[in-house]
Amino acid sequence: MLNSSLDNREKERRLFLSRMTASFIFIAILILALVGRLFYLQVVQNERHEARSQTNRLEVLPIPPIRGLIYDRFGELLARNEPSHTLSVVVERSGDLDALVQELGALVDLSEDQVSRFFDRVRGYRRPFEPIPLKVRLTEEEVARVSANRIFLEGVQVDAELIRQYPFGEEFAHALGFVGRINQEELRDLDVGAYAGTRFIGKEGVERQYEDALLGEPGFQRVETNARGRIIRVIEKQAPKPGSNLHLYLDQELQKMAYDLLGDQRGSIVAIEPETGGILAMVSNPGFDPNLYVSGFPTEIYNALRDSPDNPFLNRAIRGQYPAASTIKPFLGLAGVDQGFVTWDYTINDRGYYQLPTDDRIYNDWKRGGHGRVNLRKAVAESCDTYFYQLAYDMKLEAIHDIYDQFGFGKNTTADIYNPFTGINPSREWKQNRHGFSWYAGDTINLSIGQGYMLATPMQLAIATSVLANRGRWVTPRLLMHSNDESLLDSIPEPPPDVHLNNGANWDRMHAAMQDVVQGARGTARASGLGATYEYAGKSGTAQVIRIERDENGDPIGDVPEQFRDHAWFMGFAPLENPQIAVAVLVENGGSGSGVAGPMTRSLFDFYLTRELEQ
Repeated sequence: MLNSSLDNREKERRLFLSRMTASFIFIAILILALVGRLFYLQVVQNERHEARSQTNRLEVLPIPPIRGLIYDRFGELLARNEPSHTLSVVVERSGDLDALVQELGALVDLSEDQVSRFFDRVRGYRRPFEPIPLKVRLTEEEVARVSANRIFLEGVQVDAELIRQYPFGEEFAHALGFVGRINQEELRDLDVGAYAGTRFIGKEGVERQYEDALLGEPGFQRVETNARGRIIRVIEKQAPKPGSNLHLYLDQELQKMAYDLLGDQRGSIVAIEPETGGILAMVSNPGFDPNLYVSGFPTEIYNALRDSPDNPFLNRAIRGQYPAASTIKPFLGLAGVDQGFVTWDYTINDRGYYQLPTDDRIYNDWKRGGHGRVNLRKAVAESCDTYFYQLAYDMKLEAIHDIYDQFGFGKNTTADIYNPFTGINPSREWKQNRHGFSWYAGDTINLSIGQGYMLATPMQLAIATSVLANRGRWVTPRLLMHSNDESLLDSIPEPPPDVHLNNGANWDRMHAAMQDVVQGARGTARASGLGATYEYAGKSGTAQVIRIERDENGDPIGDVPEQFRDHAWFMGFAPLENPQIAVAVLVENGGSGSGVAGPMTRSLFDFYLTRELEQ
């Protein structure tokens, strides 16, 4: 029994030792494999993994530049940058977007529009790892709630940024334009480097025209981040270059007054400083709040504005095209007398109508019974249609087209107005190409009173009035007065050639005829000139929309639906000697130019000249 017990113990010892040996060998093999793998990773592939490690923990983040500011001529800030907190999501770092947005909706107030726009951007063309904004202008309470839950919100970030703000809203909406988020089409065409970190771009107006100057240049910072994408430290930083500041000729107080004068009427007012060509006011009414393009235009509001019959998105100052009506008569009369078709003393007997020698059609004057014996000065003061019918017939189309062209009708003569319409200064070739018909004498008759095929914008009429006030001297019309980027002024183009007359005295005599319009005994707008402490010149115009029945004073008979009422025009400059301001006023379907637009012009003159004297 004893020997058997000893044998069993020996076997157990040998079994234990064999197992220990096998285990040791196995562990040794594993250790050798681990060491070998570690050597392979740390030594053989060191450079590769070091680069990958650096990529994972180091990021280069763009720093958007500060957009340039826009001021009026007196330093009033028209477009500024306002601090704001923006809630954004980096899609590549987030998980279930639907669940994430729902979770964020419990922390901040999100509208359906904001959520819908967010997912549209997610599905659209975008830059990888670019934060997609969900909501701008977070309140302090919303910022606190998101920050407190930040650890549970993968891919969510709240960034402090500067966003565009327009303190005067609708008043300057069409003049300044606005910035909006970069859309998919723009993103494909943009210089990615120039817009790194920038989500907004100028869409219209000054913001679009001077986008390159206002934008600035982005900077960057190289940062170390943790696994959640949070910045641990900044390793390197290059500051961005801010955009250029713009000082415009626009006059905030004059702009506001023009806007208030239009009230709830559709129309436009443009004012220019003849000496410099600077655009003092450029109002289009109705307008819209440009700030909504920055924070996000609610769909309901946008659709209402888009579908409104008043068309508030139309910039009537530069894209509204209307028959110039009788405001065109001083330009035609000036050419007629200077080229010898008439003299200042030449008269006709106006019986209230005109008939072409080879046509049975009757062309009526606005005043039944006519104006009696009329010379050129009286024809301008009383806006005698018949006189200009005869003058146009004698001058023929080519001479008329040429004088209108010299004053800038039918073309863009501005330096920095974004995307204006050019109106129409018709010619024989134009009518043939556009309508497929020849030019008739009746077309020339209509052209003499600014009707028919001719169309002009309020900006064009204001420019032409400024040239008339300057006695034919052109100065390039523009918005930009000066900038801290002086090169912007180098891009101002040369103005068109001056309008030269054979007899320079004709300028003064036409100015006197236009003064009679507002300050003469029988001028069509004499009521608006009453009590003026200065001399000024003007010309009214009433552009027909459709042919309507009128009484002996030219007023419509009976009720006329608003959309068929005449457009009211007035243009003028003041003071008569050394003009400081030239104005064009257009009121859509306003009726009488002398009764509606004339008083607006006088109010602008009173304000501007009185203030100038006080300063």
